[in-house]
Amino acid sequence: MARIETLFCRKKNRTGEAVRTLRNLSYGRVAHALALVALLLQATGCNIYGRPQRATTQQVMIDAECPPEPGRMPAKELAKVTLPAYVIEPPDILLIDALRVVPKPPFKIQSFDTLQVIVEGTLLEQPINGLYVVEPGGMLDLGPSYGKVFVGNLSLEEAQDAVFKHLKRVLKEPQVSLTLAQAAGQQQIAGEHLVGPDGTINLGTYGSVYVTGLTLEEAKAAIEKHLSQFLDAPLVSVDVFAYNSKVYYVVTEGAGFGDNIARFPVTGNETVLDAVSQINGLSRLSSKDIWIARPAPSGVGCDQVLPVDIDAIMKGGSTATNYQILPGDRVFIAQDQWVAFDSIVGKVTAPFERIFGFTLLGTSLVQQINRFPYGFNPNFGFCWVAREVYGEHNPQWLLFRAWLLTDAPSWMRDSYGAYGEDIAAWIHDKPVVKAAIKGLMDQVVGQYEASMPKAGIN
Repeated sequence: MARIETLFCRKKNRTGEAVRTLRNLSYGRVAHALALVALLLQATGCNIYGRPQRATTQQVMIDAECPPEPGRMPAKELAKVTLPAYVIEPPDILLIDALRVVPKPPFKIQSFDTLQVIVEGTLLEQPINGLYVVEPGGMLDLGPSYGKVFVGNLSLEEAQDAVFKHLKRVLKEPQVSLTLAQAAGQQQIAGEHLVGPDGTINLGTYGSVYVTGLTLEEAKAAIEKHLSQFLDAPLVSVDVFAYNSKVYYVVTEGAGFGDNIARFPVTGNETVLDAVSQINGLSRLSSKDIWIARPAPSGVGCDQVLPVDIDAIMKGGSTATNYQILPGDRVFIAQDQWVAFDSIVGKVTAPFERIFGFTLLGTSLVQQINRFPYGFNPNFGFCWVAREVYGEHNPQWLLFRAWLLTDAPSWMRDSYGAYGEDIAAWIHDKPVVKAAIKGLMDQVVGQYEASMPKAGIN
């Protein structure tokens, strides 16, 4: 009970006296007492939930210790602003396209390089004119009629001469032109690249480039500068494939059932209504008390608290408080105070319900033991009158119990179970009534004994 007093109020006034009286209340009045205490707490201004009774956005703005700035109007629906240049951070995914990838001289052909080979004077049905990929091991396959020629680790001129010598065995006067169409390293540069926890992207054999904290233009310059160590005047394009680092949060108070936080990416076009739609609307635990908590840039200055009139937005089409969501915003949806109060009452009363439940169970067990001192209840509550009439050591009452549980009409069994204990107590000191009842039971027991062989009972 001392914990209940601490939970509800710390003020030493007449509210504390109301709480202390809770110790003397019966179990059936605990819930009513808790409701009474809550009303007294509200009347004396005590804070039940560790927050104002009605968590208004005005109070939140006061708690933030930041006065509103009339001249600083936040962006909203129909009056949105463009976000600043995107800054790359983990775990964004960048899309890089290699526009010009030319190896620095002296160039040596490597596996998976793509060569353009044009040969004049070939067989009519087997021309050589197209792109050919260098196989692992450095072999260049010119087709079934011409076979393969080794070009690995050769310069373009040496490879062209090797192809000419190879075709000279089949053709009379071949004229060969061999150029580099695509270097194998271009495949490692182009594509999607995840910004790792260390702030870099991996370009395969060309190493890693640090791009965290850079804009797309700065990242493009950094990548080209890094590739210039291996390539001649490289040119790439950089775009964001997945915006994973810029997010906003929707925080929903759980009214005592646990708060929920949802995380969504910012694309630059979301409003409060979009945020609410992302969580499929307001739940039964939520109130209409909503605001945006906007952190100060780099922690400098005041955090903004923007009240939201969700009814006006949804029912009236108002755009006044349908603010544009910015990276880092917290859209806070306050709980319904009545649901929260019901949850607290349930948490407070649940331990007492379990305690009283165990107490009642123990009391019932003691009563059963007292009623049947031998620790055995042979008729599950249908033995009071028969035991009183025959005596508990006479087996005749067991036969009557067996008849009652098997062959007796259901209405008699139900009546016996409902009123048998009271009747047994009433006839306890009335021998004449006992004798009359015993005569009737004897007839029933006699007929039941006679029918036992027919029922297969030995």
